[in-house]
Amino acid sequence: MFLKVLGSAAGGGFPQWNCNCPNCRSVRENQRFFRTRMHNSLAISDNGKSWYLLNATPDVHAQIEAHDELQPGPTIRSSPIQGVVLTDAELDHTIGLLQLRESAEIEVYAAPPVMQALQEAFPIRKILEPYATFRWSIAKPGESFPLFGGNLILYPFHLGCKPPRYASALQTREPERSSWVMGYRIVDQRTGGMAVYAPGVELWTEELDKQLEHADCIFMDGTFWHPDEIKRLGISDLDASDMGHIPIAGPNGSLERLTRRSGRKIYIHINNTNPILHEGSLENRTLKELGLEVGYDGLELEV
Repeated sequence: MFLKVLGSAAGGGFPQWNCNCPNCRSVRENQRFFRTRMHNSLAISDNGKSWYLLNATPDVHAQIEAHDELQPGPTIRSSPIQGVVLTDAELDHTIGLLQLRESAEIEVYAAPPVMQALQEAFPIRKILEPYATFRWSIAKPGESFPLFGGNLILYPFHLGCKPPRYASALQTREPERSSWVMGYRIVDQRTGGMAVYAPGVELWTEELDKQLEHADCIFMDGTFWHPDEIKRLGISDLDASDMGHIPIAGPNGSLERLTRRSGRKIYIHINNTNPILHEGSLENRTLKELGLEVGYDGLELEV
């Protein structure tokens, strides 16, 4: 399978339009140690010709234009993009569906509570009806589904039960463990290659451990380095867990657990405050020394 990192930043992108934190200020002043980044998204393909997007971000137009393989073919109106697989209902991962409204037909996979949010709290499904044929398909944890004629199989799994703020009222209608946030294990049926995409991780669970077994490549939630990162900067009173993310560092972080894994381990969904964005920082060097990577826009893999 072919994998393309279309965007590696958390909400707001990098730099964030209204932020003057040390990282955002530095990337504007001197890009020597920094890369600008679009909102987090991954493109997958079985043959490098037809593609599905994992999340449709506000940057989807620019992300398509940045990759020749995602651009229209020889006919006047066409696209190699067959559909979108959503990890959650966050605006950063769904607004791009509006920009795909010119498509003649496109398929969207999402968890049941996400489907409900896109029908009610953010009624994007109704908005899109007059523009194009969107086929909405339910994805449930533990129930695999095929893409590209079965060449790739996706295995959804539970990552969290935190809804986006705009849909918080809907949470009361769902069981406590409803899967508002999911990850995907992607398996190539022909080669046996396996990748895991987990951009939002509330807790490191036995289920997550199980899904990461034997993965050739892991795309992991790298939102924050410190659990109280944005508190330290005076940006918010919320910590990483309040926002539905485990930190990289610390006793409850992902770093120690990932270092035990084989294969490529790549942090994505990186917040603009995270020190790993500075390619000369101690935190960035620490990851490299331990065999972990900081994902970036344009990173391409074949698994």
